[in-house]
Amino acid sequence: MARWQEGAAGRLQAAALRLYAERGYEQTTVADIASEAGVTARTFFRHYADKREVLFAGSERLRDGMLAALEAAPATATPMEAVAAALDASTVFLGRDHEHSRLRMSVIFANAELLERELIKMASIAAAMAEGLRRRGVPARDASLAAETGTVVLRVAFEQWVAGPPDGSLPDLMRATLVRLTEVTAAR
Repeated sequence: MARWQEGAAGRLQAAALRLYAERGYEQTTVADIASEAGVTARTFFRHYADKREVLFAGSERLRDGMLAALEAAPATATPMEAVAAALDASTVFLGRDHEHSRLRMSVIFANAELLERELIKMASIAAAMAEGLRRRGVPARDASLAAETGTVVLRVAFEQWVAGPPDGSLPDLMRATLVRLTEVTAAR
């Protein structure tokens, strides 16, 4: 195998997802993924710390993109309006490939270790948004509440989008879920 191959990270991601879906996460080794991608196991470890992390590549970009949108919200925006801007930004990263997202979520939901890693990712996003809100002058308790609420909306809307038809709109579903949350919390 070649020492350096362009696009190895993407091939490793695709190979891992395909093998996890076919064989299961536990039954797939790093060597299996590397072989499927046409690289060595050493190349795998140049890109990813372990076989779990190959499914979470891009998590930092998602978090950073959401935080940038939150921070760019108008100074007059309420905490939830700033969070809504972050949710809109998330759809740029998440709403591109319905089938890939559906397959990825099925693999994650089938394995407790991967589900735990997904929840850690969501906690990281919530913490970043809460910190961003505090920098905007939002009191700590309110910042945490708004940020955590935003991650719940993100998770619920994304799961509904993945379970829905391939031509569904994640941005529309994200906004509708946020509106529905407002309605649910206002219900008597």
